[in-house]
Amino acid sequence: MFKLFFALIVLAAAAFAVDDFYAYPSYKFEYGVKDPHTGDHKSQWEHRDGDVVKGAYTLHEADGTERVVEYSSDKHNGFQAHVKRVGHAHHPEVYGHHEGGYSGSYGHGFGHSYSKLFKYN
Repeated sequence: MFKLFFALIVLAAAAFAVDDFYAYPSYKFEYGVKDPHTGDHKSQWEHRDGDVVKGAYTLHEADGTERVVEYSSDKHNGFQAHVKRVGHAHHPEVYGHHEGGYSGSYGHGFGHSYSKLFKYN
């Protein structure tokens, strides 16, 4: 009697465990940043419908060019990305002004030692 009761409970639990809570994946999003203080300029968008994903992102490189990446993914072709560079690279001629000797300033391009700091005991 106990074995029959236990078998019925196991079958009932298995029947409830069959429910599949599969949700169809579908979304769209996009965002962008344009910060004039830091020079950070980028954007991205992506759309998904089932197993098909399409999107693109752009960002401004340090050399003045813009990187544009367009991508897609599906079960037949896998992930594919196409990368483009827009614009011409511009590099500064002078990176910093270097004077002979120790100038005492804490500007860009100078190395300093912490041994010259005042110590308080």
